[in-house]
Amino acid sequence: MKKVVILLSIVFLSATVFAQEMSIKIGYVDSQVILNQYPPAVKAQSDLDAMVQKWYQQIDSMNVELNQEVQEYQQQAATMTEDARAAREQELVKKQQATEQFRQAKFNQQNGELYRKQEEFLGPIKEKVFDAIDKVAQVEGMKFVFDKAGDVVLLYASEEYDITYKVLDQLKRGK
Repeated sequence: MKKVVILLSIVFLSATVFAQEMSIKIGYVDSQVILNQYPPAVKAQSDLDAMVQKWYQQIDSMNVELNQEVQEYQQQAATMTEDARAAREQELVKKQQATEQFRQAKFNQQNGELYRKQEEFLGPIKEKVFDAIDKVAQVEGMKFVFDKAGDVVLLYASEEYDITYKVLDQLKRGK
């Protein structure tokens, strides 16, 4: 009986040690918190927002000008010759197309200037964030790190595995 207890104790102890060695440490970050609190990211986003606001103002200005010209045309159309009306309509269509082309050039999802500027301004910042995540994960001995703010669904996470502020600290120290 004593041998069975000792044998079971050894098996149980071995299983416990094996389970501890096989445990996988997982962490998560909230990238939205990082981007909202990391000064270079805040500056880059502010610069992007200012640029976008300027473009929207240009588009609004173009639309106001086009609407004024349409109103003028509608008031004068009855007194214009057919050729003059056709020419004026063509001008208005060209202005409308120019406005739409400007909008597409700035805001197209894949090749618009906004997309390129986001990559230009935020690309280096994202690389620094990923490097900081990598360093913190290695120091903490983590095998996986999820982004709570991303497309990955994280239904539950204990606060003890949140490394968001450690990553922010790593970024702010600049090491």
